[in-house]
Amino acid sequence: MLWVIIGAMLLIAVMTVVVPLYRKQKRLSVPILAATLVMTAVSAVIYSQIGTPDATDSTAVAGNSEPQAPDVDAMVASLSARLQANPDDVDGWKMLGRSYFTMRNFTGAIAAFEKAVELESAQNGQTLADLGEAVLYDDQRALLGRAGELFENALALEAGNPKALFYGGMAAVERGNKALGADRWESLLATSPPPNVQEILRQQIAELRGTTVAPADPPEPSATVVTVNVALGETALAADLPDATVFVIARDPNQPSPPIAAVRRRLSELPAEVEIGDSDAMIPGRVPSGFTQLEILARVSLGGQPIAASGDWFGQHIIDTDSVSTVDITIDQQIP
Repeated sequence: MLWVIIGAMLLIAVMTVVVPLYRKQKRLSVPILAATLVMTAVSAVIYSQIGTPDATDSTAVAGNSEPQAPDVDAMVASLSARLQANPDDVDGWKMLGRSYFTMRNFTGAIAAFEKAVELESAQNGQTLADLGEAVLYDDQRALLGRAGELFENALALEAGNPKALFYGGMAAVERGNKALGADRWESLLATSPPPNVQEILRQQIAELRGTTVAPADPPEPSATVVTVNVALGETALAADLPDATVFVIARDPNQPSPPIAAVRRRLSELPAEVEIGDSDAMIPGRVPSGFTQLEILARVSLGGQPIAASGDWFGQHIIDTDSVSTVDITIDQQIP
């Protein structure tokens, strides 16, 4: 339950810190972005941990099913050392830059992204936008200086880059070009960001255009996307398992982590019919109805943890949502 509790606390933090900041300032600003960064960065780590329900946690201590927190500093240091021996690994430099950025080591992030930009001859819009973001968080004044120039260069190479559109819109407004700022945020809206982000952008665009916009009503939860019939197989039944938490998860087969949606049941409730819909989504804007394929996985967590562990039992199946709305999952495999 630890990860679930922390995740809930983070969502509360977003609501109690970021939203009041925005309402008070009535504009998108670097302090708001900084608060959002801290919340979303840690949330991303948690979701990535939860999002691999059929893989064991390599950091678990022998004889103890409780997962141990990874040593992030050690992993980043190892990556940095590897890059010293392989300085032409452009993807490694990008990963190091993102890692430093998440750790709020903006100086380190800038150096790593600069190396990646050099290796790519400054021809990758996303890398330029990542570097611009690190420069901006290191020095807020850089929005009208180096960071702003990097966002402009990124947009010249990749006009629809969401990060460059977001910060480029901020830079345009700071320069007094409200029309350009509104244009860029309207382009950003076209990329379908999460609903809460859409609302803030629409309000900002309306203010820049000199119009008004009524607050959007929260979307109605969609109907059930898939009904999952979950049951234990003969092998699992013979194992005489204790009552435990059962996670029923929908995820993208091409990007399993983080999961799209999750529902909990107890082993004592099986066999059970479990309905998964958009209201069960784990991340706003990333809902089951938005996917043509879903991998449905049911896992018995003997330790009650969202992270898979040795000894857990599971079953899984991939479905096409256009043609299948009901799937039978038999839990008959055990994680070594």
